[in-house]
Amino acid sequence: MILEEKIYLWFLLLIPAVLLLYLIFRIWQKRARSKFARPELLSYLSPNRSSFKPLLKLLLVLLALGALVMGLVNPKIGSQLETVKREGVDIVFAVDVSKSMEAEDIAPNRLEKSKQLVRQIIGDLGSDRVGIIAYAGSAFPQLPITTDYGAAEMFLESLNTDMISSQGTAIGDAIDLAIGFFDDNQQTNRVMFILSDGEDHGGNIEDMARQASEAGIRIYTIGVGTTKGGPIPIKRNGVVQNYKKDNQGETVITRLDPGVLQEIAKEANGQYIDGSVTAEVTEKVQEELLGIEKTEFEAKQFADYKSQFQWFVGLAILLLLLDIFMLEGKTGWIRKLNLFNEKRKTGE
Repeated sequence: MILEEKIYLWFLLLIPAVLLLYLIFRIWQKRARSKFARPELLSYLSPNRSSFKPLLKLLLVLLALGALVMGLVNPKIGSQLETVKREGVDIVFAVDVSKSMEAEDIAPNRLEKSKQLVRQIIGDLGSDRVGIIAYAGSAFPQLPITTDYGAAEMFLESLNTDMISSQGTAIGDAIDLAIGFFDDNQQTNRVMFILSDGEDHGGNIEDMARQASEAGIRIYTIGVGTTKGGPIPIKRNGVVQNYKKDNQGETVITRLDPGVLQEIAKEANGQYIDGSVTAEVTEKVQEELLGIEKTEFEAKQFADYKSQFQWFVGLAILLLLLDIFMLEGKTGWIRKLNLFNEKRKTGE
């Protein structure tokens, strides 16, 4: 069972608040009656007054309030865990989050363009599974292989250039991490998309790409940026304050290095794709994915959850109706039972 709107549980605090107000009212009522007449006189003046009914009515109101709150929360119950057969490809997106990806030589900047490309590719997928890796000077797993595209877009949106402290573009580390991302128990076809400007990549990336190829991973690289390049802005509250400078005080110009990315794609049986035009990238990716054989795998997921709020709302209405039609006086048939052998006055 899941609770859809947990925030409404705070309304349960109304129950002790109502109970406290009722106690204050009863204390005031008792004092007011004691000023009006003695207890035995009050019993004579109001012989049918019940001391139990007001408490029962209070209980009904509190139960109705609790039921209404649970109706607002809307508990949902899933029928069973079902296994769904799917066919697809396992895809890992490795997104460069180094500081050079803040360059604005491609709008709005390289990182936002990369996220836009991944978002569009995921939106065009069918039943493929996806995972996300972020990397700069080191690689960091963001999302393991999943069919939950909503989660993928959420984690994708959280990517930023401050999430990894070590700077650089450790593409080799991202490839190494991706090799362990795929499930060896399910022999699915495996694809990796690397989105980067290719700068400051370190060494041994060709060896890592070769290892990925041997592990059955096909790597496609998407170059984001321009060979003309641009400066790296330093912003405060979204406003450019300055540009990154080198040790000599010169403004650093970061440029797309397609050669490195082309070499990685070549070593891993993939292809280099220019990331300048989103429509062209997604069209090329779809074309490549259609040429890859889909593999059957199993994905377990819960069946649809059914809302249960109507039961709680119905219970609340029933309790309130009982409260409305319940009088505070003693019930006639209980009085006739005379359970306590009370002596009746002559003339009654």
